[in-house]
Amino acid sequence: MNIELLMLLLALGAFVGVMAGLLGIGGGLIVVPALLYLLPWAGIPTELSMHIALATSLASIIVTSGSSALNHLKLGNVDMFVVKWLMPGVVVGGFIGANIAEWIPTQYLPKVFGVIVLFLALQMFRSIRVTSQKTMPGSFLTMVYGSGIGVVSSLAGIGGGSLSVPFLNRHGVEMRKAVGSSSVCGCVIAIAGMSGFILHGYQAQGLPNYSIGYVYLPALAAIAGTSMLTTRFGAKWATTLPTAVLKKIFALFLMFVALTMLL
Repeated sequence: MNIELLMLLLALGAFVGVMAGLLGIGGGLIVVPALLYLLPWAGIPTELSMHIALATSLASIIVTSGSSALNHLKLGNVDMFVVKWLMPGVVVGGFIGANIAEWIPTQYLPKVFGVIVLFLALQMFRSIRVTSQKTMPGSFLTMVYGSGIGVVSSLAGIGGGSLSVPFLNRHGVEMRKAVGSSSVCGCVIAIAGMSGFILHGYQAQGLPNYSIGYVYLPALAAIAGTSMLTTRFGAKWATTLPTAVLKKIFALFLMFVALTMLL
């Protein structure tokens, strides 16, 4: 870890915090690709980079999404039915996803990540034009959907906002409340996913110093330190921007990340 790398990680955390508050994401869609590029600067072997990026991303999301969730709660942007019934599913799914990731060959994980995000981007672009909305499913089905969101989120090292925000908005939850509720659930997904990566990481060889399992603590401290300070700015913008604008920003952001990972 040198001063240039530290400054880049601090800047990354500040940007992630704003985007987390604005879009209800935990920041993994930004943190994972960025860490894949930056971790070799810290001398971390390529074969370990993806697992460390996923685990460290999930750990940073606990702080980022937690801070974002508190800001959205203060602004009244959280739907408690969503939180109550989606959360149990995402906890179970998040832990399962971390276990599945251990069995997928390292070279395929970035492609899996890219395909998932590309699909989400196309879905969000489609939702901008769709005016008809479904109603929220019952409590059991909401938990089932939550499990699926948790599995995919953990596999991609994300907090689930890129999945749960489109899902909630499509089922009649106002965009602002979808963003706020997603922040709450994202924090819980990240705890479950990170726990799985820590457990598996204890068996890995060649991990860098100052790691807990696959979680690289210096990167975590830098990203989390600035991200929790900037989430409030994004949360305020999410409250004032029109829904259509929020959707367009979200969709373009997803498309950029997906193409970056695939290419």
